[in-house]
Amino acid sequence: MAGRLFGVGLGPGDPELVTVKAARLINAAGVIAYHAARHGRSNARAIAEPYLRADQIEEPLIYPVTTETTDHPGGYQGAIDEFYAQSAERLAAHLDAGRDVVVLAEGDPFFYGSYMHMHKRLAHRYETQVVPGVTSVSAASAVLGRPLMERDEILTVLPGTLPPAELAARLATTDSAAIMKLGRTFTGVREALAQAGRLDDAWYVERATTDRERHARLADVDPATVPYFSLALLPSPAASTFVAEPVAVEQRGQVTVVGLGPAGRDWLTPEAQEALAAADDVVGYGPYVDRVPPNARQRRHPSDNRVEAERAAFALDLAKRGRNVAVVSSGDPGVFAMAAAVLEVSEDPQWKDVPVRVVPGLTAAQAVASRAGAPLGHDFCIMSLSDRLKPWDVIAARLSAAAGADMVIAIYNPASQSRKEQLVRARELLLQHRNPVTPVVIGRDVGGPEESVRVTTLGELDPATIDMRCLLIVGSSQTRVTTRGDGSTQVYTPRHYPT
Repeated sequence: MAGRLFGVGLGPGDPELVTVKAARLINAAGVIAYHAARHGRSNARAIAEPYLRADQIEEPLIYPVTTETTDHPGGYQGAIDEFYAQSAERLAAHLDAGRDVVVLAEGDPFFYGSYMHMHKRLAHRYETQVVPGVTSVSAASAVLGRPLMERDEILTVLPGTLPPAELAARLATTDSAAIMKLGRTFTGVREALAQAGRLDDAWYVERATTDRERHARLADVDPATVPYFSLALLPSPAASTFVAEPVAVEQRGQVTVVGLGPAGRDWLTPEAQEALAAADDVVGYGPYVDRVPPNARQRRHPSDNRVEAERAAFALDLAKRGRNVAVVSSGDPGVFAMAAAVLEVSEDPQWKDVPVRVVPGLTAAQAVASRAGAPLGHDFCIMSLSDRLKPWDVIAARLSAAAGADMVIAIYNPASQSRKEQLVRARELLLQHRNPVTPVVIGRDVGGPEESVRVTTLGELDPATIDMRCLLIVGSSQTRVTTRGDGSTQVYTPRHYPT
């Protein structure tokens, strides 16, 4: 059987304005097609991204020309017609192979949408369904808080590409109007509104419902700042009498650095859950971002684990532009994690006015300690063996000092694929101050599906069995190991210290 063709409207830009049906079809389709300019970026795909699957086939339909000239023998129209024909055949190959194809369309597929060119070429050959979407005109009306028409008023939708004189004539005979396709036509549209005596009533709306939304009196807009994704609106004359002037509210963003705890939702505090739910963007190391429950309203920005400063700058810049950003860390963000990185980068004058809040999380040290008993029951310190951000000499000096002070030591980042010798050397240093029978707790993936906790001694500790997912707790001279009546082992450090 041949596949089915779906023209799916995505609405004006906010992923939450995608209909339930559209989201279902997008997620279920084998092939996702979308139009894009030669730079390859697609607004339609960006809107639909929360609903896409990683295993779907994507067919970007790249326009050969947009506003530039072309040497195609048929001129601009010839180049575009050839592009549409070739694009339709690309989609037909998938449909013939039995794959359902969803063509993404911003707004509504049949409202100045590119999808209609695929529909004209394919709908008579394949089972086809068009899913309507919220139009940019409806979005602009909602953004302004001004109705489009009332009672028997007439709404006219016009393309800004009409000659100014013709546009002015049509504007003079309608009650309300939406003028599409601004961009380069903006000066002519403003001239037409002035000729029709309607300029003072006209509003400008750009990228409605997105994070780059802008609206203003059209007469106050600089033509040089007008993109293609904008429109002019003449709202209902009758309703405007009762509608207050929209108040421009500057959206102030912030960065909230959120501790996710060591693993799983059960380890997440209510405050952290609230901060994540309120975020517009989630920024962090990829595996930590994956732990945040999906939210179609949010944008997710995963990155590598070695770009803390770049990640912090990115989050601060988003907040500066009005976004509410959650930067996520495993465990507690203030313990070898992103809180310090964000605060350090935020000292740059360009981000000095961006609010930064830190929401604590349960640390890995606390999680491992709880599984073992109470090894952190007395004075303890936390150290990292990673020498990526500090030299080994500093690590060795601090480790010796803590061991000499007889403190329990929780060791983060004990080993990795590229760091095998640090733990060997650390064990040698510790044995200069501690008895070989000193208890050592090894916790791995605590709270996760591969959790394991075992107790050994400093003398029997084998560094070859330790990796980056482990955390070690090295006991003091007072740390004890006991066997309970049920045969379980517990480790604790008494709260009193012998005089």
